[in-house]
Amino acid sequence: MAESYRTVAGRAEARFEVRGSEFIGYVAPVETVEAAEAFVAEIRDAHADATHNVPAYRVRASPFREYSNDDGEPSGSAGKPALNVLQQRDLENVAAVVTRYYGGTNLGVGGLARSYSRAIKEGVDAAGVVESVPHERFAVTVEYDDSGSVRGLLESAGVEFDADYAADVTFAVRVPESEGASLRDRIRSATSGRADIERG
Repeated sequence: MAESYRTVAGRAEARFEVRGSEFIGYVAPVETVEAAEAFVAEIRDAHADATHNVPAYRVRASPFREYSNDDGEPSGSAGKPALNVLQQRDLENVAAVVTRYYGGTNLGVGGLARSYSRAIKEGVDAAGVVESVPHERFAVTVEYDDSGSVRGLLESAGVEFDADYAADVTFAVRVPESEGASLRDRIRSATSGRADIERG
């Protein structure tokens, strides 16, 4: 059984104001550093007019990756407090961004640290925390004749998948790492080895 970990259940956001400054905390589950970076870029693009967009993430990569950045706020007042919340809650495979619209009153390093950590805490609370296990992805391509049996097998296994019906049928499968190998074996035997399986 692959070791489980805590992450957020889905995307969420939390908003509040502190002495005129608006803070918006965004959180999202991610599975790769690339996905974390893409989430940060997405929020930055959506709030290109914000004073600051402060990112923090923790990703179960090899090696394990933690990242935060003050994005122009005084050193240690924003990114580290945001990352600390993820560490204290023991969350992994999670990306967060706190957007700040400056309201004209300086909050000081302590006030900033409290506001940035509060934005992450409230974002995480809004999302909810779940236990998850590491997942892997693979694609199965078969001819139409075999697509029904492969689809039935995936449905009975209760795994996540998307089906693309083109010249052939391709199933994009997301499965817990501990179940991937046996599921691929079952697909091979159900199709007498005709399935083309690619790890992703």
